[in-house]
Amino acid sequence: MADTLHSATPTRGLRSDARRSIDAILKAARTVLGERPNASMEEIAAAAGVTRQTVYAHFPSRDALIAALIDAAGAETVAVIDAARLDTLPPADALRQYLDIGWELIRRNPHLLGPALTGNPPGSTDTHQSGTARLEQIIRRGQRAGDFDRTLPATWLTGAILGLFRAAAEQVDAGRLNASTAAPMLLESTLRLCGAVCARCQAGAAPAAGLRADDDIDVAGATEKGRSARGTTPT
Repeated sequence: MADTLHSATPTRGLRSDARRSIDAILKAARTVLGERPNASMEEIAAAAGVTRQTVYAHFPSRDALIAALIDAAGAETVAVIDAARLDTLPPADALRQYLDIGWELIRRNPHLLGPALTGNPPGSTDTHQSGTARLEQIIRRGQRAGDFDRTLPATWLTGAILGLFRAAAEQVDAGRLNASTAAPMLLESTLRLCGAVCARCQAGAAPAAGLRADDDIDVAGATEKGRSARGTTPT
């Protein structure tokens, strides 16, 4: 999510034809890598309608191109966060929507998940800082309202939440969880971390992903061992 985003190649001050080339390359790379994550720079160049030399002129390495894609996705995500006007929502709801927007980034750009989590592309951290600042604002507002735990610094809670998101995303990237299973688990863990009572738990419903609290979860297979031990079958 926001804490994994890096800077794209700057376009400010470039000639219009150069900006068009960069836009075409990024658009083609997003499509091609979404279909074939191991696609070559030559394939991306062909899809963009430019030469391989043009691609390398703007992005000297594959890592630089991936970094630009990550940054573009991050900037788009920050724009969505701002458009959602999370500051007008109750803190817990704002936090929930913030996480939902982060998972939408993963859903739309699954081919970037691995590089974003494990890579270290060069560039500034503007989008990272922007996303982190917006999360910290939600936490501080929840603390002021008494909805979140005030005993822990907002900066600590912000970093811990981003760590939880990264851990959940790593599980998805490794195939141990799918996004639809990981998302509610992340939300519930985040609300508990902040000292907020999960509305789902207040209502007496099942924990995240429909699992019982006393079940042993085989994360790799997303199965429920506890059910078979009791001689029951999943519903």
